[in-house]
Amino acid sequence: MTTQSGILIKGGKVVDEDFSEMTDVFIEDGVISAVGSDLQVAAGTRVIDATDRLVLPGGIDTHTHMELSFMGTTAVDDFHTGTKVNANDEMHFQAKFVKKEIETLVRDKGVNSFKMFMAYKDVFMLRDNELYAIFAQCKEIGAIAQVHAENGDLIAEDAKHMLSLGITGPEGHDMCCPEEVEAEGTQRTITITHAANCLLYVVKPGYLMDLLNAEMIMCIIGTDNCTFSVCQKALGKDDFTKISNGVNGIEDRMSVIWEKGVHSGKMDKNQFVAVTSTNAAKIFNLYPRKGRIARGSDADLVIWDPEATRVISGMRCHGLQVVTISKGKVIYENGQLLTKPGMGRYIPGKPFSEFVYKSINQREKVGQPCTVCREPYTGEIIPIAPKRS
Repeated sequence: MTTQSGILIKGGKVVDEDFSEMTDVFIEDGVISAVGSDLQVAAGTRVIDATDRLVLPGGIDTHTHMELSFMGTTAVDDFHTGTKVNANDEMHFQAKFVKKEIETLVRDKGVNSFKMFMAYKDVFMLRDNELYAIFAQCKEIGAIAQVHAENGDLIAEDAKHMLSLGITGPEGHDMCCPEEVEAEGTQRTITITHAANCLLYVVKPGYLMDLLNAEMIMCIIGTDNCTFSVCQKALGKDDFTKISNGVNGIEDRMSVIWEKGVHSGKMDKNQFVAVTSTNAAKIFNLYPRKGRIARGSDADLVIWDPEATRVISGMRCHGLQVVTISKGKVIYENGQLLTKPGMGRYIPGKPFSEFVYKSINQREKVGQPCTVCREPYTGEIIPIAPKRS
């Protein structure tokens, strides 16, 4: 791949979370150096024509599983096959949730979020008191607590019941994971996080997109990418509880969200940018370095054709990336990936995201419990008989 000293994107509509504007973008040395009209650039600068197309901040998928060891096997995607731009110095974290290890990961490794499970009994599932302890610790050190919210005990009992009825196929998984167990788990998690005064980041509830226009929540749409092959799935051919859970999704995330969100009328272009990029950058303390097209931001951009279509597993999707730029270099163009191992980099995340913790700190100030002033009691106190040995 040839070295690129600079790139000028002309004629496109820049779409951020809060505005859209017909303007040009100049990229130099891996960052956005200018946004505006009639930009003056050096001779030899590569010009990309984005006429009738959108220029979007690069997408951020906050929920993926690479190299996950689960149910006796390991996901087929590693950081290279899953992203195509993995870093040479890959980071592998498989620490148990204990206080000292969490502090070390946040302080020394730049890990600013942790995911907890309320499902997968006897594997990953945490009890309420364990969740409270971790939530309190996350709040203390400025990390984000992510939760897979379900009722693991009920799911385990329902799974036994399904198998006793002779239901061994994958339909059994859906039958023992009804919406009620997710709703109960989410409500319980809300109660626990409120007690710990911690931010709650819930993964998985599928109806959240319908709430976007109501602005009731801050939504991020990730994939939960966790890819297993057919022969790995076949471990559960006679028992659905032994099927390794997960499917792929990173590659198709943006197109599916555009189809189900923008093309269907549930969100506009700016909301699309928010749920695919900007909200994640703010929550995980990467904004405005990521998630925005502005001077000084990293040059991670997508040139998007809203009218292009493709078929994904029988579903026709509108919206398709035509050029992808990472760190100021074109890594996808004309249907071709232009990547090689080691192009990516690990970016440590800083704790105490201002976007998140300004509300937490305010809530703590106004919500501190206090004692009730009263006259001391001076009356008689009933005696209690000593316990018999």
